[in-house]
Amino acid sequence: MTTYQTSAAHRTAGADSSAAKPLRVFLTLDAVVTGGNGLIYLFGAGPVGDLLDLSTGFLRGIGAFLTVYGVLVAVLASRPVPSALATKVVIEANLLWAVASVAALAFGWIDPNTVGTVWTPLQAVVVAAFAFLQISGLRKLTGRSSG
Repeated sequence: MTTYQTSAAHRTAGADSSAAKPLRVFLTLDAVVTGGNGLIYLFGAGPVGDLLDLSTGFLRGIGAFLTVYGVLVAVLASRPVPSALATKVVIEANLLWAVASVAALAFGWIDPNTVGTVWTPLQAVVVAAFAFLQISGLRKLTGRSSG
């Protein structure tokens, strides 16, 4: 590689890192909220189960999943330029989670009390918002206006 090519490669990488900043912020927020929620479900399953009227086993399982998922999203967010493919997987997982949360209530797959019935769609809205913010960040990174 010539000096010119090396300099051009560094400028491109720097530009990509700058363009990736919004996406990295949105992924980091997702990782913190999801991982924190997972830890609360995992280690506070008893009190949270009482609050939402959901079983502790169910909450511990969800908590373990969310904790691992949060760590994986944090790893992705730590990259100077997050992988577009991995980001799309996170976006799709978030959208699936939001839909599945509402479906779980609508189809009676879970039967929480009033607090749980309010909490479930509220957290689904937050997760869906992360997905849409991540879509926006990915579009800025890839230079696409639709996708």
